[in-house]
Amino acid sequence: MLFNSLEFLVFFPLVATIYFLLPHKYRAYLLLVASYFFYGYWKVEYLGLIILSTLVDYFAGIGISSTKKKSVRKIFLLSSLTVNLGLLFIFKYFNFVNESIQTALGFAGVNYSYTTLHVLLPIGISFYTFQTISYTIDVYRGKVKPERNLWIFALYVSFFPQLVAGPIERASRLIPQFYKKMDFDWDRIRSGLILVLWGFFKKIVIADRVGIYVDQVYSQPSEYSGIQLLIASYFFAYQIYCDFSGYTDIARGTARVLGFDLMENFRRPTVVRSANEFWQSWHISLTKWMMDYVYYPLARKFRSPVQRAFVVLFVFFLIGAWHGAAWNFIFFGVYSGIILIFGQATRPLRNKIAEHIFPKDSPKAQTIYKYIQYFIGLNVFVVGAMFFRSSSSQNIYYLFTGIFKNWNFTAHNIFVYKFEAYELTIAVLAIIALEFGERFRQYYNAENEILKLSLPKRWAVYYLMIFVVVLFGEYGVTPFIYFRF
Repeated sequence: MLFNSLEFLVFFPLVATIYFLLPHKYRAYLLLVASYFFYGYWKVEYLGLIILSTLVDYFAGIGISSTKKKSVRKIFLLSSLTVNLGLLFIFKYFNFVNESIQTALGFAGVNYSYTTLHVLLPIGISFYTFQTISYTIDVYRGKVKPERNLWIFALYVSFFPQLVAGPIERASRLIPQFYKKMDFDWDRIRSGLILVLWGFFKKIVIADRVGIYVDQVYSQPSEYSGIQLLIASYFFAYQIYCDFSGYTDIARGTARVLGFDLMENFRRPTVVRSANEFWQSWHISLTKWMMDYVYYPLARKFRSPVQRAFVVLFVFFLIGAWHGAAWNFIFFGVYSGIILIFGQATRPLRNKIAEHIFPKDSPKAQTIYKYIQYFIGLNVFVVGAMFFRSSSSQNIYYLFTGIFKNWNFTAHNIFVYKFEAYELTIAVLAIIALEFGERFRQYYNAENEILKLSLPKRWAVYYLMIFVVVLFGEYGVTPFIYFRF
């Protein structure tokens, strides 16, 4: 079931109404049934995968805590990792890995054949798999106690607001919330609904609209002008940001209506001054997961600067591979890792150069320097997004060479089919509104600030947001991009 579907507009109010009418002791059962229905509405057979992961990690957690023998504890941990990563490999990476092996051996003249698995990638498998793995590892490390209530643990794995595209929650943060009695709080509900509406603005008004332009240009990049390739590349950066952060806002908003607090997953990543700052602002739950369970354990063993650089590169290789079984995602991850390593290595030199060109005692010079950093940060993101979106190495070549060609400023070289002056204007204005809105949210609790307004002003904001989404939204129930991962 998609958030941006009529089914969800019926499903969620119904679940929320029953939830608040039920006594507290029955609410977890309702949410579990609702979560399974939400996921099974897409393909009921794949509910078995979630249930399997749930049972494996539930018993692995209990098994780890029931003994002090390190060897036995490791067996339970490895069982959890084997099952979860095994399922992820089979459904997501099996064909890609074998195809890559076949290609590599083919260059060496070796014939390698394999049986292609004709399976549909389960929606959200990368998200809930990482969530369950983090639980088992945390139990093994002694950071959390095993959850003995199977139904609560099953709800932790399958909680429908963040089930299919995160954020990737930790057991120590989410499970205790299921035990709290959530009273009906009208201010909290309104705050959640405002956040949901902001998410719909990002998804329907911006992401789905600019996606029309992006899909046309990126499908045949050799057929379009440099201006069109540049516009499409900037548009895709905003498309993926608004699509994914829009989902997160809707997820956090619906959870807030029910009384739950999901972690922040984005902090305005389009306005950053370094690669390091970008990865502290983009898909925060995945970055923190990789840092806690991959980077820090490896960094404790490999301490030299060169070794640490390779650890960083390996982590970003995994981040790229996490997104999908295709080389464009690998390129995206490696590119991101190289940019981060380069930025860290050259920081002292860059700071010295900047001190000479932009003196610290000159506010005007510092302001100029800050905006130059913002410009570079955005374009580093855009280039990464170009790798992310490209469907083949040939498309990557056309993008990075064609973007410098044919810069005649004519309507033919700017607009594309079904996306002419009106659509382009709406898209640009919506992106500007997004940046102002996200800047406000960066410094204030936007939902609470709106609720503090007088009744006429508050309703004016409500009507304006609804009006913009309804009038300027691009409808057609386009799936969220990160559902593919």
